[in-house]
Amino acid sequence: MGTVTIGVSIAVPEPHGSLLQKLRAGFGDAAAYGIPSHVTLLPPTEVDAAALPVIEAHLARVAAGGRPFPMRLSGTGTFRPLSPVVYVRVVEGAEQCTRLQQRIREASGPVPRELLFPYHPHVTVAHGIDEASMDRAFEELSDYGAAWPCTGFALYEQGPDGVWRRLRDFPFGSAVVPPQATAPTEDAPLPAPRG
Repeated sequence: MGTVTIGVSIAVPEPHGSLLQKLRAGFGDAAAYGIPSHVTLLPPTEVDAAALPVIEAHLARVAAGGRPFPMRLSGTGTFRPLSPVVYVRVVEGAEQCTRLQQRIREASGPVPRELLFPYHPHVTVAHGIDEASMDRAFEELSDYGAAWPCTGFALYEQGPDGVWRRLRDFPFGSAVVPPQATAPTEDAPLPAPRG
């Protein structure tokens, strides 16, 4: 049956995902339209195609134990000079992403992937292009921001053409984002004290 290259990520929803792809292409990153805007949970990993059902069952278990959480992107960062990447920062939801990727890659699971660098959730907006274009990406998106409720993640496969395609979504066990605390108003008085 052979091998396939898979990845697991949180998709950046519309309209933000397409906008970041378009901007990435505009900076000169030829891979932009083959890689949907995302936050990686499992980097590109070659696996036996026959193992996909076991991997999908594992991902379903991880998702079933997860809860929706707020995701927020703001500003830019870079991994240069270590790696030629400019990214948009994950400023809310990073802890949850870190826990999810640890569970997906756990040693007892079907994809016990070791990482080359410490995990750092982000959305790549430029990779492997000339320094001037990297600088432009860093500057032009320095005030970029987006937010959405993260309700799950997805499994992707890289085709022979280099394009990443979504195979399956894995919604979290509870589909409701926890409500944010609100201040009482005149119409909603404080609850009576107990005891």
